[in-house]
Amino acid sequence: MDSEAKLSQKADSSFTMDDFAKALEKHDYQFQKGQVVKGKVFQIDHDGAFVDIGGKASAFLPRDEASLRTVTNLSEILPLHEPLEFVIIREQDAEGQVTLSRRQLEIRHIWERLAQMQESSQTVKALVTGVNKGGVNIEVFGLRGFIPRSHLIERDNLEALKGQTLTTAFLEVDSNNKRLILSQRMAARSANFSMLAIGQLIEGKVTGIKPFGVFVDLNGISALLHIKQVTQKFIDNLEKVFQMNQQIKAVIIDIDEGKGRVALSTRILENFPGELLENMEEVMTSAEARAERAKNKTAE
Repeated sequence: MDSEAKLSQKADSSFTMDDFAKALEKHDYQFQKGQVVKGKVFQIDHDGAFVDIGGKASAFLPRDEASLRTVTNLSEILPLHEPLEFVIIREQDAEGQVTLSRRQLEIRHIWERLAQMQESSQTVKALVTGVNKGGVNIEVFGLRGFIPRSHLIERDNLEALKGQTLTTAFLEVDSNNKRLILSQRMAARSANFSMLAIGQLIEGKVTGIKPFGVFVDLNGISALLHIKQVTQKFIDNLEKVFQMNQQIKAVIIDIDEGKGRVALSTRILENFPGELLENMEEVMTSAEARAERAKNKTAE
């Protein structure tokens, strides 16, 4: 190869590398969709704001992406020349401009907050915005969610729930699939559990009579009065002692909120074996004093 050809090849090679470098300059590959970046707003117009994020070209924040809430004046939430965080929602166009969002960043933070609330078994206030066959649509911190009919306390007249704010617990928090499912019944049960304590005298309604014991409703919590805890005397048939919907008083002897179980005792109220069978009305009438006496005995 003669020297002229070599020079020509070198020139071509050099030109190609320069061309490649210029092409790289036009595109900032450090910016990717979903990435959180810091920047400063330097200009606001009717359609949105221009932001300096350190790229070759300024980034753009559309008006609709400025906030989760409706904003009339962008300058109120986008102070000029102050460091702010944004998330990239569209990568560079032909001019090297990326599209930013503050709204999507807010949504991301809310999902993270909801996941933390679920983790620590907190409740959350949910605004009912609509109704369908399966339950009610709700809004929490600006995000849409759902409460199934089976997890509502009021299941018959869902229309009446529109506009109401309900205290709810978390069933599902899935940011990837945008699924937020809540339960009003679970929150109510949890609140009721927090009011219960071992040794406490409660009053409830008999909702079931089985060979092994009696089920008692305590404001939405189902408690069990086991046959061995009814009386100090042997008993073979609970249906002879209790009736459905009967109001009874009993002492809580065990609580397992995780499994949703509460164990009761009436035998602890007896002055002598079989007193409950002989005179239940007397035991129930003076149950408070009897429960206090039993508590003092346990403390001794």
